[in-house]
Amino acid sequence: MKTLSSLIRIIVLTFIAILCVKISTKLTLIELLSDPILWLVLAVMILLICAVEITVESLKSVMFRTLPKKAQEEFLAVAEEKKQRRKVWLQKVYYKLTKTKAIEEEDEIILDHNYDGIRELDNNLPPWWLYGFYLTIVFAVIYMARYHIFNGDNQQQEYLNEVAAAKIEIEAYKKTAKNLVDVNTVTMLTDASDLTSGKKIFSERCVACHKADGGGGIGPNLTDDYWILGGGIKNIFKTISEGGRDGKGMIAWKQDLKPLEIAQVASYVMSLKGTTPAAPKAPEGDFWTSPDTEEKNEEKNISVNDTIVGAVQDTIITAQ
Repeated sequence: MKTLSSLIRIIVLTFIAILCVKISTKLTLIELLSDPILWLVLAVMILLICAVEITVESLKSVMFRTLPKKAQEEFLAVAEEKKQRRKVWLQKVYYKLTKTKAIEEEDEIILDHNYDGIRELDNNLPPWWLYGFYLTIVFAVIYMARYHIFNGDNQQQEYLNEVAAAKIEIEAYKKTAKNLVDVNTVTMLTDASDLTSGKKIFSERCVACHKADGGGGIGPNLTDDYWILGGGIKNIFKTISEGGRDGKGMIAWKQDLKPLEIAQVASYVMSLKGTTPAAPKAPEGDFWTSPDTEEKNEEKNISVNDTIVGAVQDTIITAQ
């Protein structure tokens, strides 16, 4: 690491290492910098890069010392020549970027103005600055055309579009992420694995009050159509999560069970409907009818009434 090229190589390889870690972990830069484990990984990688660079430089030094004196002198002469060529090239690049006049040539650009012995030089604008200025003009024209002529989305609209897209992605993720389920999004789980897990939880935590077959003991019968706090997957999920009636209902299980586990046991309880327990407890609560069933019955009744009314009207017209 004695040369500038060695230092540049270390910096470039370190940047590549950080970029590879960022891409592989899919973390933001802030998350990357806040993770001590990733810092340790990066530190090890940087140490390895430095070790390789030091090893290469050491090998070069050893090989140089093994050369005969004349070969060493030739090697140093070639290295010096390369250094001088690089220096000349850098000077040419610097001149092209600045277009400055050497002190010996300033007489060519000195102006006639004389302010108490102070003379003014007529230097041209540096090309890098001039080209940068031209670039801003081109950018301004493109920007004006894009956003003021062709009505492109401004920053506020882009933000709103991204927020709307993010909400859609979140909702799609919630549908597949069972652990994010709540009383508003829960649905009946029908997979055998979910029902098996629900039965296991029921056997461990619910049989003391509801019995193993759901027939009811201290707690109500879970196999009939009567429910104290409402039936259906959403009501059962809420009852398990938040608990029963104050003072005499069951405890809330939301501190002990995950949302997915509550959904599993609620689905298992739903699957007990219509089974025949050994000693069923008398019905408690109100007869439960699903709102969807009520809506269908209502639509059916309306359809039947419309048919009857239509038939009566047809009969009256015929009689007339």
